[in-house]
Amino acid sequence: MKRTALSFSGGKDSCFALYKLQEQEGIEIASLVTTVFQEDQKTVAHGEPPEHIKQQAERLDVPVTFVTTDFKSYGEDYLDHLLKLKETYQLDAIAFGDIYLEGHREWGEELAARAGLEPLYPLWSTEYQALPLLQEFISHGFQARVIKVDEEKLPADWVGRIVDGAFADEIARLDVCPMSESGEYHTVVEDGPCFRK
Repeated sequence: MKRTALSFSGGKDSCFALYKLQEQEGIEIASLVTTVFQEDQKTVAHGEPPEHIKQQAERLDVPVTFVTTDFKSYGEDYLDHLLKLKETYQLDAIAFGDIYLEGHREWGEELAARAGLEPLYPLWSTEYQALPLLQEFISHGFQARVIKVDEEKLPADWVGRIVDGAFADEIARLDVCPMSESGEYHTVVEDGPCFRK
């Protein structure tokens, strides 16, 4: 059994990565790992209160741990936390929800190597597979809502939208990544097949 930690934001990519990992034989998700800014005590990825992530983790029936950090020491803080988790949970791997940005993958692979863990990328694909991946996410019954947008790329009134078939159809016509690999929008997942409660 490959005991794995998952980098977790509470959004669609990390929840879909969790689902994909749980569908694979021989992988056990030992812990979710969420980064929180020391200054405002909000999650790094989406600016959410950690309490929201705790509630998600409880419903997912997977433990969550938090890395408190800042921009300057982000990598070192993450590594220190990962080394402690490795010992606590006897980890073999660390998983990420990245899809096609090579720079993100390189960072995760370097982090994993320094921690002596195998890097896993269950969603890894190509830029051209982003729309089919979003459609697959929706087809599995995940319920996600947009909580933040990059207003240079999407209208502010997209905040609050449900990620459903109509959303996928509309975003496919825009000049943005349908899976928001460059932060065009951020989501919170409120339900789906990997939620146990």
